[in-house]
Amino acid sequence: MKKNVIIIFNCILAMALAYCSFEMLVPAQKATENAEVLIPKGATFRQAAAILEKEKLIRDRNVFLLLGRLTGADRKIKAGYYRIWAEMTPLDIFNVLRKGQIIEYEIRVIEGDSLPEIADSFAGAGIATQEAFMKLSRDPNFLSSYSIDAPSIEGYIFPDTYLIPKGMPIEDAVGEMINRMRDKFTDSMIKRMEELGMNEREVLTLASIVEKEAVLDTERSMISAVYLNRLKKGMLLQADPTCIYGIKSSKEKITKEDLLRKTPYNTYVVKGLPPGPIASPGLKSIVAALYPANVPYLYFVSRDDRSHQFSTNIEDHTKAVKLYRERQAEEKEKEGAS
Repeated sequence: MKKNVIIIFNCILAMALAYCSFEMLVPAQKATENAEVLIPKGATFRQAAAILEKEKLIRDRNVFLLLGRLTGADRKIKAGYYRIWAEMTPLDIFNVLRKGQIIEYEIRVIEGDSLPEIADSFAGAGIATQEAFMKLSRDPNFLSSYSIDAPSIEGYIFPDTYLIPKGMPIEDAVGEMINRMRDKFTDSMIKRMEELGMNEREVLTLASIVEKEAVLDTERSMISAVYLNRLKKGMLLQADPTCIYGIKSSKEKITKEDLLRKTPYNTYVVKGLPPGPIASPGLKSIVAALYPANVPYLYFVSRDDRSHQFSTNIEDHTKAVKLYRERQAEEKEKEGAS
């Protein structure tokens, strides 16, 4: 009798295992196209299983739930859109959910990028149109919600690579980028900012100018010092990148007309810092803004080798500019001759 019970039990166990194996290892339907399934924010593992069953991606949700219980996967599930490939088995789908492999779009912000470049990235990834991004970037309510005292979010987005889940509202995606910037400000950096008598907007604005001007990391702190020295003396900053901000791409040549154009950002005609940043500064430029080099320089000009010639007076600077222009003329002659 006891032997018969054991045999029956083993048979039932074998049948149960066979059933579970069939349910998890055989696709629920013969699909020929990939699909996307949305697991809403706050959904439980049980609710996710119900969604999968409704979409005919699994046959028996109880088997799915049992596997979740045995593996601990039922404790937490990541919300978002999941891509389900054709002919995936319920076990494949289970592993995708367990690992939280939601559909994400990559947005890469490079040091020195301005809002139009970032807007292009959002549009290219299909997250939001350029128009929607630019509208949000200047929205007073959105700026207020993140305590941004500037005309836009320019400069408040930290250069980094972001993975934005499909379906995430643009406000949340941009907010994550702003928070990433502020996370970079350590307690010592905030203390240093206060010691300089500067606020967040001023530091990011100076850092953004340094970002657009500097090529060599070793010169960032010296370029920062030049602008801070000029501010202390009440001189115009005369930072070339500011005169074309919002007018044309920084990759285009700056003309005499650009230098004379009256805009709130043109530091050739307006004293002090611009009303806000002109690009997204990287951490090195932010540090340079907070810790300028202890140098007396007031001027600098390119040497054509990625470095700059720094000067303390207008006479030496004029000579350096003349030398720079002569080198440029020589290069043009060589190009014409070749």
